[in-house]
Amino acid sequence: MTVQTPSPLVQVLPETAPFSEEQRSWLNGFFAGLLSLDNAGVTALSPAENAAVMAEADDGAPWHDPAMAIADRMQLAEGKPLPRRLFAAMAQQDCGQCGYVCETYSAAIAEGKEGRLNLCAPGGKETLRQLKALMEEGGTAPAAAPVDASTPVAPLGPLGRCRENPALATFLLRRKLNGEGSEKETWHVEFDLSESGLDYIVGDAFGIVAQNDPRLVDAVIALLGARPDADLGGKTLREKLLADCALGPAPDALFQLISYVTGGETRQKAKRLAGGEDPDGDLDRLDVLGTLHKFSSARLSPEAFFEALDPLQPRLYSISSSFNATPGRISLTVDTVRYKIGSRPRWGVASTYLGERVRPGDKVPVYVQRAHGFGLPENPETPVIMCGPGTGVAPFRAFLHDRKATGAKGRNWLFFGHQRRASDFFYEDELNAMKREGLLTGLTLAWSRDCKEKIYVQDRMRERGAELFAWLEQGAHFYVCGDAKRMAKDVERAMVDVVAQHGRRSVDEAVAYVAALKKAGRYQADVY
Repeated sequence: MTVQTPSPLVQVLPETAPFSEEQRSWLNGFFAGLLSLDNAGVTALSPAENAAVMAEADDGAPWHDPAMAIADRMQLAEGKPLPRRLFAAMAQQDCGQCGYVCETYSAAIAEGKEGRLNLCAPGGKETLRQLKALMEEGGTAPAAAPVDASTPVAPLGPLGRCRENPALATFLLRRKLNGEGSEKETWHVEFDLSESGLDYIVGDAFGIVAQNDPRLVDAVIALLGARPDADLGGKTLREKLLADCALGPAPDALFQLISYVTGGETRQKAKRLAGGEDPDGDLDRLDVLGTLHKFSSARLSPEAFFEALDPLQPRLYSISSSFNATPGRISLTVDTVRYKIGSRPRWGVASTYLGERVRPGDKVPVYVQRAHGFGLPENPETPVIMCGPGTGVAPFRAFLHDRKATGAKGRNWLFFGHQRRASDFFYEDELNAMKREGLLTGLTLAWSRDCKEKIYVQDRMRERGAELFAWLEQGAHFYVCGDAKRMAKDVERAMVDVVAQHGRRSVDEAVAYVAALKKAGRYQADVY
């Protein structure tokens, strides 16, 4: 057998790049493979092109902070290649609702593999407008690709494993978790997965394809002045509005449509709203129903109205059960969202669907969204520290049930908090039993309304700082789940303070310590 001498690697990196010969050889091979280069007739990247590639890989994504305003994120990404600016426009939560994480969704758009620009649910209109502007600026907006979420660009994934191809699960029960006097309405919800064939691991999320509240749908139809049974491609208008259309904040396309069918000052206001302005200072009230009320003189056909609406997006929830402990069943911990804007009540779509409208025995379209870097450590003996106030306790209830079912020997410490102990101590009996059994080494509680001085989980972390730092030094993994904009940031600041004080480090060194935990996968967040 003749052994061929490998032909020289394609020189992708310029000679001036600051790498050793061994590093240069490896990187040249890596980029050649990444860019699908062929040794024949390949032109090396120019220094400018190479700089762009390296900047994209090594910029550290300083905008990847869900608490940062979009304007600040875009400023940090200014001058970066298009995929990085698209990345900065995302909500930075890596929530998976779009079927990607923020960075991979951005890359898919930039590469033309994903034409839907409105899949970032937490980013909403801000993100959508910024993505459109970036794509138009770059002259790369796909002409034929859909920009809504009604028609998937890629082939359907496995049944029940992606938002485009949900499976059916049977709704079993809901149980209220709040006691008398609570200001919240929180439900423990369970589904039977046996017919769907789905499984999951702790840390995964569960996608719910919910329906709009019929009361809201009927009010929209009444203001539209249309027949509920108007035919729209095989479905009635009412059926479409119940299952297919988002009825939350009015999309720019609806304002644009209204500007086409009205005149004068009304038309100008609609055009300004479509451009992101707020001429009357009432944009926060302009959901679809509010928009129809504001522009009651506009005569919209059911077909045009339907086409102007955004598709109804699935909702993702952290799973609060373990498949190892309860195979064939799955549970969620859901806060029902109810609030008022002006005198009008508003309802969260999926949370009220799960909290009051779906009935035991109903079949619900669902899917399992695999976790993106959020899950138990591989070594079952690794200690874990979990910080989950409110419904943020959901994945940690799952962690604990899983560690019990699998006999994991690692220590477990949970920080849980809410408003009042008497009415808001979710899973109190379970958690106290786990503490008595020794499964929970530590259960540290914080109640923000039981005393004059509000106490939060981050305050308890500082109080227990010496012990917390000792656990970290012993290899513990730290987890936080909950509100991205405030709680998660406050917890991270508390962690930096703990490391600085008890690790005898400067603030900069403590920040670097926490950053190293994140890089090693020992500080994980599930935020929303």
